[in-house]
Amino acid sequence: MRTRRRGTIAVLVDVQERLFPHIGHHEQLEQNLLILLKGLNILEVPVVVTQQYTRGLGETIPSLQAELGQVIAFEKMHFSCCGSPEFNTELEEAETVLLFGIESHVCVLQTALDLLEQGKRVVWVDDCIGSRKAHDKELARLRVIQAGAIPSTYESLLLELCKISGTPEFKAISKLIR
Repeated sequence: MRTRRRGTIAVLVDVQERLFPHIGHHEQLEQNLLILLKGLNILEVPVVVTQQYTRGLGETIPSLQAELGQVIAFEKMHFSCCGSPEFNTELEEAETVLLFGIESHVCVLQTALDLLEQGKRVVWVDDCIGSRKAHDKELARLRVIQAGAIPSTYESLLLELCKISGTPEFKAISKLIR
């Protein structure tokens, strides 16, 4: 049940300019996402990014783009990221998928359910997932956990991926989460 770096891919779902300001507690969510992305970069965990109907909802928010570097966002119209053949190809070798982004009860939930159906281990990074309404997020969390996803937080997940203290990676992660 442990999450290990080998065979793990992270997926940032639809954190886009026009929708993000309407997400509950979006300022805190943005900070959590930045810490998670910085930690994943330190640990060299690959990150895949999706954007729902970019023309209408805009690009991934600038602060996250700065952390992502040259990562290309997969454009999608399906709510589930798994509706994109390119996305599925990118995740083909992944055993574990770290899932975070917006909105919890739509794109994140549907992606989680499809990934579970494909036999992937899905880690629901709860403090890095948001919705416009708290109730929608809570019900999505309950549903995805009942379906078999593993709930976590960014801090717990980053330290689990570190596995051991005293390393340069651990020291860098430790500075991030303080």
